[in-house]
Amino acid sequence: MEPQIDPATNQPLPPDAIVRVLHITPKVHIYTLPATTPSSSSYLAASWTSLPQNPIFTARLRILETSLSPESDSSPPNLKVDILLESTSTSSSSPAGTAQLFAAAPYTTPAIVTPCSDSSRFFALRVSDPSSGKKASLGIGFEERSDAFDFNLALQECAKSLGFGASGGQPQQQQQQDKKDGEDVKKDWSLKDGETITINLGGKFGRRQQQDKKEEDGGQGKSLNSFALPPPPGGGNGGGGFSLPPPPPSASEARRQKRLSAQQMGFDDGANGEFA
Repeated sequence: MEPQIDPATNQPLPPDAIVRVLHITPKVHIYTLPATTPSSSSYLAASWTSLPQNPIFTARLRILETSLSPESDSSPPNLKVDILLESTSTSSSSPAGTAQLFAAAPYTTPAIVTPCSDSSRFFALRVSDPSSGKKASLGIGFEERSDAFDFNLALQECAKSLGFGASGGQPQQQQQQDKKDGEDVKKDWSLKDGETITINLGGKFGRRQQQDKKEEDGGQGKSLNSFALPPPPGGGNGGGGFSLPPPPPSASEARRQKRLSAQQMGFDDGANGEFA
C-alpha cells in the first residue's frame, strides 16, 4: 500500500494519518493583488476586477484537515489545516479529475484569510511555498455567494478545531500548555501536618450561656411552696366556699307564704274564702 502524500508539502504522511476534506469549490477565480495595497485590513475587490489582466486563472479550492498521532497518550491529536488552490487538468491524456497544486496556504492563524470590505464573495489569501518558504498574497473570488458562505463557515469550524477562538489565533497546544502553567502556580491553601484553624466567634454565644446559667441558679434557690396553688374563695364560716343553695319551697309552702303576705298587706280572704 502506497503511503499517503500531503498535498500541501508533497511529502509522505504517517501511516495512521487521517485526512478529511472539509470544503471544496470546483471553480474560484484567482487574482493578483495590486502592489499599492496599504494593509491586509483594507482589501478592496474592486481594485482586483477593474483590470482585465488581473485574473490569473480559474482553480479548484479545497480545505483539508490532517490529523496526526499525538506524541504521547495524554496529548491531544495534532491537527493541521491547509487551503489548496489546484489547477484541474483538461487535457485528454491526463486522467479525469486529476489536479496539480498551484498554491497552498497553511491555516495557522485566522489572518491567513482576509475578507474584502466591499464584497462578501472575495477574499485575500496568503499562500506560502513549503520548499523555499516564500509567501505571497492572492485574491480569490467565488462566483456564488452560497459558495463563499460555505467557505467562510468551514474556516470558522477549523478555527474552533485548532483552538483559535478568542485567543487571537493561538494554537490549541499552546493554550493547553499555558493553562497547565497557570495551574502549577496556584497557591496551595490546604492544611499541613500539625496545622490547626482557630475560629473566634466574638463572645456572641458566651453571653447567652451566662444568662441561661443565672436563670438556672436563681430557679434552684426558690422553695417548692412557691408553686402551691392559692386556696379557693369561700365564706367566713370555714365551711368552704362550695356550699349549695337551699332547695326551692314546695307548692303548699308557697301558698302559705303568699297568704301570709296578703294578710300582712291588709287583705282578707272573706268569709267564704273567695279571695283565697
